[in-house]
Amino acid sequence: MFNAPGANSNAVAELAIAGMLLAARNIVPALNFVHGLEGDEDSLNEQIEKNKKHFAGFELSGKTLGVLGLGAIGVKVANSAAALGLNIIGFDPFMSLENAWKLTSSAEPASSIDDLVSRSDLISLHIPLNDKTRNLFSEEHISRIKKGAILLNFSRAGVVDEAAVLAALDSGALHAYVCDFPTPALINHPRAITLPHLGASTEEAEDNCAAMVADQLREFLEHGTIRNSVNFPEVVVTPSGESVRLCIANQNKPGVVGHISTVLGEAGLNILDLLNKSRGDYAYTLVDIEANAPAEILERIRAIDGVLSVRVI
Repeated sequence: MFNAPGANSNAVAELAIAGMLLAARNIVPALNFVHGLEGDEDSLNEQIEKNKKHFAGFELSGKTLGVLGLGAIGVKVANSAAALGLNIIGFDPFMSLENAWKLTSSAEPASSIDDLVSRSDLISLHIPLNDKTRNLFSEEHISRIKKGAILLNFSRAGVVDEAAVLAALDSGALHAYVCDFPTPALINHPRAITLPHLGASTEEAEDNCAAMVADQLREFLEHGTIRNSVNFPEVVVTPSGESVRLCIANQNKPGVVGHISTVLGEAGLNILDLLNKSRGDYAYTLVDIEANAPAEILERIRAIDGVLSVRVI
């Protein structure tokens, strides 16, 4: 089973930047004010000039953005925000080398979540929701946020403690909370900007996801490569060239690879290359051999205890 991580990253990152601008310039309440105006042009101008001071905001340039989670989306948010003149600090103890290379060199590392929130004027969350991250952004962290900061959540609703966020909004400790996950408590809150899960809702993101999945499936069928599987290990290999490639899915248990090698050796089939990787209960073994394996040899491999399937490329 494949997924397409990062294919919608640009769409989500752009929406996060939009959320910063919406909150910093008080655009939503300003729009609501304008929609409620009545009267002729002179009357409208008078009301606008009298009330626009209530919607004065602040500029992003020169402010500090803290990015929690520096995956594909978090890195793009950081880089785009840096281009707008924000100072960037980030925290992600599991950041990949690939994403580290892509992150703007002006970004500074935070030593912890508390360090990040205490130094940031805006905080953008880009972390997955799982048992370890549920309510990760807790009351303890929220209590350390700089007064008047903006919190943006384009991850999942469950990564924040909503009750703590609401309390911070009510007290004015948070200037605004921008998220993609409306709830009854947030929808009508004057300091909350809630969007209807628009993060990946662009034509480009849908096209990117479709193309990415198609490419991954093609690579699997043509070369045995596994990228971005949710249940099998990541196995990225070069094309097999002149050799024959056996793609073997097996249970992750001792002795399976040894039995495969023994069967091939007894058949006089020379192994040019062998790669075995595992993930949880499953493993995936690629074996490049000089000549095509006869049908009876493939059946012997399929009969090995723990082997789930054998495919020849």
